[in-house]
Parts: sequence; structure tokens; C-alpha cells
Amino acid sequence: MHPGRHLRSRQRRTLRRHVRETDVYLLAYNVIRRMMLQAARMGDALPRQLSFTQTLQLCMACRNFRPRPAPDAEQEYRHLIAQRRVGKRPGRIEPRAVKRRPKPFPLLTKR
Repeated sequence: MHPGRHLRSRQRRTLRRHVRETDVYLLAYNVIRRMMLQAARMGDALPRQLSFTQTLQLCMACRNFRPRPAPDAEQEYRHLIAQRRVGKRPGRIEPRAVKRRPKPFPLLTKR
């Protein structure tokens, strides 16, 4: 057997695995964002006022605490998500600006 052929098949399997893993992450991200949207509508808030990280932590905690959620658990989750709001962030504009790192040399621009 040719050694390169075996390596290519391994790379393809790895690439497929990475694509599948990325798809799962995107699916989970979109499910969480949808839950946040529903919670925002229920709680009379904007989706941007809810924290993605806190929602993710709540989902993980509920999953670990209750492996099989109750039938009315979704409504309960939405209510909890709507309560977890992000604090006041004055002057915050999305997307965030990328800050330039200080360099030991002056910039090559004319003033």
C-alpha cells in the first residue's frame, strides 16, 4: 500500500470530522440565540440586552441538573433567560474596534 494514500484518507476523515463538529457548534449557537430571542419577546426586552454567556451557562446547568426536562421546562428556561440581563454598557458599539498595539517605533505616516 502506498503511504501517501493512507495519509490522504486519514486527512479526509479528519476534515469530515472537523466539518461535522463545526456544524454542531453552529447549530448549538443558533439554538441558544433562538432561545434568547423567544425569552426577549416574552420578557419585553431586546435580544442584545440578554447575555449569551449566561444563557449558555444556564443551559449547561439545567442539562446537568435535569437530564430529562419536564414538559413545562422550556417556558421556565425562557423566563430565567429573560431575567439575566446584561448591565448598562454606555457607548458600546458593535462590532468592537480592534485596538492597535503600541510599537517601539514611530509610524511611517506624514503629519
